[in-house]
Amino acid sequence: MSVTELPQTTTAGLYTEIQQFYAQQMHLLDDGKVEEWAHTFTTDGVFAANAQPVPAVGREAITAAAAAATEAYAKAGVQRRHWLGMVSVEGVDGDAVNARCYALVIETPRGGRPEIKASTLCEDRIVRVGGAWQIQDRQITRDDLI
Repeated sequence: MSVTELPQTTTAGLYTEIQQFYAQQMHLLDDGKVEEWAHTFTTDGVFAANAQPVPAVGREAITAAAAAATEAYAKAGVQRRHWLGMVSVEGVDGDAVNARCYALVIETPRGGRPEIKASTLCEDRIVRVGGAWQIQDRQITRDDLI
């Protein structure tokens, strides 16, 4: 599909909702609010990344993995920020969408300079559950590992 053939099912309102969802989700993670962040995934959600040998499946596993990483960065005195951009919302099907975006992971050691640590492609299946958007399946592909 070329950019001149974009599907008309993605409305400006839906696009804005997904962008806002991503912004709120990343703020939670970057602020260390792991439990709240994990609740942006469905109970049976999947978080897979080509940098990890096994995906985290289910909210409990996603919470544990995020908590371990967050704790390790806090102990090391490193602040992480996730910058998402180039969001594309496609495959709209009722209360489910497929979204793709680029994510930069920026790390700043206490007293140090920020550094881009990873450039990734994030591909999500996002579903509406009880009126709120949640990630059902997230596939992260780090550019340096492909």
